[in-house]
Amino acid sequence: MMDELTAFLDTALPRQLCTETAWHHGDLDARLALWSSRDPVTLFGGGGACVSGSDDVRRTFADVVTQIVPCRSFDFELVATGVSGDLAYTVGYEHVTFDPGPVQDYSLRVTYIWRRENGDWKVIHRHANYA
Repeated sequence: MMDELTAFLDTALPRQLCTETAWHHGDLDARLALWSSRDPVTLFGGGGACVSGSDDVRRTFADVVTQIVPCRSFDFELVATGVSGDLAYTVGYEHVTFDPGPVQDYSLRVTYIWRRENGDWKVIHRHANYA
């Protein structure tokens, strides 16, 4: 029988990686599907955004996705994770690389907080800042 942390990592982490890879290619729907639509939901972005409330977070994503330059590669380096009941977190580094051009490669330190809703893990908070 899988323990709680292993079960979380086996389901949520692959979705996080797939979703963020899609997001870095301009896929808004993938990101929206991963996020909870039930408050409280918060976003502290690498660009300085501090947004609270599911509707406002979703509007922010819709605005930001129009500015995305598709990346060459996206990688997530997991540093720490934990789960307790219906709450969990992942902490790590997102490494994004682009083809040569006007956009510089970057790495972000990111923390995701997850809530289990009807048996499905949904993101309820993301905090990112430049590494």
